[in-house]
Amino acid sequence: MTNALGRADFDVIASWVAPGHRVLDLGCGNGALLRHLIDSRQVLGWGVEIDKSDVLAAIKNGVNVIQSNLEDGLQDFADQSFDHVVLSRTLQTVRHTEAILREMLRVGREAVVSFPNFAYWKNLRSVLDGRMPVSEDLPYQWYDSPNVRFFTLLDFEALCAQMGLTVVERQVLDEAGQVVVADAARDLNFLGSLAVYRLTRNS
Repeated sequence: MTNALGRADFDVIASWVAPGHRVLDLGCGNGALLRHLIDSRQVLGWGVEIDKSDVLAAIKNGVNVIQSNLEDGLQDFADQSFDHVVLSRTLQTVRHTEAILREMLRVGREAVVSFPNFAYWKNLRSVLDGRMPVSEDLPYQWYDSPNVRFFTLLDFEALCAQMGLTVVERQVLDEAGQVVVADAARDLNFLGSLAVYRLTRNS
């Protein structure tokens, strides 16, 4: 269910973070997720954000934040300096997808990624009707969207396998923020609007 912040994935992410862990939130926006993790899990958190107004909002939110472009990499952070590196609803806006996933698992023990699932049945219906989808998890029109690519759960899992990444845990949510229960990945791919993944490197 969607929480008071309007982000059901925040509670999923929080459930994977132990109290006191070190968390790096990439594309942190106004710092709402980190604020949530600080308040609910007492994490030691840092954010990275490119937009100046969001950086200022995060600072006002009591969040440590660095203004930087994710496309330039995470060279400011040492190897394995965080327990979790989070990329929440941002992967679809990144041009160098493989590079950012590698960097996340260089500086963090685990990577947590959430993204809108383009194969969600309502999105497919919109395309069949001749229009690009606009939904809770894809809220932009085609002409003003920050998204540079659209992909599905199965696409993402294929990329993880290709890169040698292990999916430790996966939660798939519908537009109401409810966890979708299905036996087959194909069914989740059709029924889920938003996917949240917890990743590590293959040992």
